Amino acid sequence: MTGNQTPQASPKASLKQYCRQEAETASLAQHLAASIQKWLGQSPSAHLNISLEGDLGAGKTTFARHLIQGLGYAGKVKSPTYTLCEPYELQSHQQTFTAHHFDLYRMRDPLEWQEAGFAEYFDVPGFCLIEWPGKAEGTLPAFDIQIQLTVGEDENERTIHISALSEQGKKVVDSIQVAPN
Repeated sequence: MTGNQTPQASPKASLKQYCRQEAETASLAQHLAASIQKWLGQSPSAHLNISLEGDLGAGKTTFARHLIQGLGYAGKVKSPTYTLCEPYELQSHQQTFTAHHFDLYRMRDPLEWQEAGFAEYFDVPGFCLIEWPGKAEGTLPAFDIQIQLTVGEDENERTIHISALSEQGKKVVDSIQVAPN
């Protein structure tokens, strides 16, 4: 459990997908992107907090890249490992929203998060996608969605578990249109 989440007996909605290659991971990220776009169209000033978790090399940044590109970003999606945060201005339903992609791997203390002044990014329409949220445990707002990536036996295989942790997250996860495998 990361951030200020309270333990739950079970998520309010979840999806578990086995991906044999990066193209399948990209497809799942794009389906999630479509669901986020739909949700933002219905709630234009709303904000989602998404945790992206998994071991080093599990594909968190790759998933984030496909998600952000799935939302229409045509430029290069950079890893925020050294900058801590990369913002992306996106369009959906004739309005602009921002995706803030964080990578907290290099943080040594949760207070670094507070001192960096990123809290204001959680009040703008769009979403924050946070890799390694445990590095700022106790200082982050509650998450709406948790994405857990686990590496399979082959280096390209992933099991991706997307769980809703709030009512907003449930609306997004419930509307993901992907065939189970």
